[in-house]
Amino acid sequence: MKLFVGLDVSLAKVAICVVSEHGKIIREAEVACEPDPLIRWLRDLDGSIAAIGLEAGPLSQWLHRALNEAGLDPVLMETRQVKGALKAMPIKTDRRDAERIARLLHPGWFRPVHCKSVSAQEVRAVLSARKAIQQVMISLEMSLRGLLRNFGLKVGAISRGKFESRIRELADGNAMLVMATEPMLRARTALRQELVGLEKQVRQFAQDDPVCRRLMTMPGIGAVVALTFRSAVDDLARFVSSKRVGPWVGLTPSRSQSGERDVSGGITKAGDVTLRRALCQAATVMMNRGRSTWLRSWGAQLAKTPRT
Repeated sequence: MKLFVGLDVSLAKVAICVVSEHGKIIREAEVACEPDPLIRWLRDLDGSIAAIGLEAGPLSQWLHRALNEAGLDPVLMETRQVKGALKAMPIKTDRRDAERIARLLHPGWFRPVHCKSVSAQEVRAVLSARKAIQQVMISLEMSLRGLLRNFGLKVGAISRGKFESRIRELADGNAMLVMATEPMLRARTALRQELVGLEKQVRQFAQDDPVCRRLMTMPGIGAVVALTFRSAVDDLARFVSSKRVGPWVGLTPSRSQSGERDVSGGITKAGDVTLRRALCQAATVMMNRGRSTWLRSWGAQLAKTPRT
């Protein structure tokens, strides 16, 4: 008897539902969200496991790798499709989510997602850490500007290197303002030092990778964008053609057709939001800075094309 296993992964536990080839629920359970107890439970099943499915997510990739190493051949399922199916249920529980995932596996109504390699996930972790530190530093700067603005003290347009001295200049003479701004400035200094260190590592990673070096020869592409693209795509062999990458990232126009109505809308935004944001930033740099190129001219012409 063929079995279809749906896994609903949460931080503490994994809800499991096993459905037979005839659509009957064979077994349900909850185990700790760890590879070993999950693998033991699956190996105790009576029958031939046809498919094991779990929704793509942070913990899912970790479990997918462990299950794959154990020879169980799991499949990651696209989050958007799974969520669409789960919304059809009036009552949502972990148990019902696992059942729905198992039933999606049975007829094959799902889209598999690539599980990134460990090296790609490590690069993405470094890029995420860089972005998090950068955002906190910018938030501190904005808070300092807002704090001083309440007293009519305007920081104005100023470079990052002169920001600290400008804040101290404005707060000078007011003991309470100095008391408020000094801890924030010290925190900003520490964050800036860590950001500089991560920036050096990111540039070194990009220089050491031949694919990234080639990407950086394009206008607007720097180390961050190159590494983001490299780690997101991971394995080029999974794309039959380069034309498949645009739709995968969600950068192709959406389309709504019904009878005589046929409307092309904005981009689908169906893929990796981090990669899509990085590519849009690179395109903005290319369109607004540096010398004119054929790619820039093509982009300007494309922007003028009316949408229907």
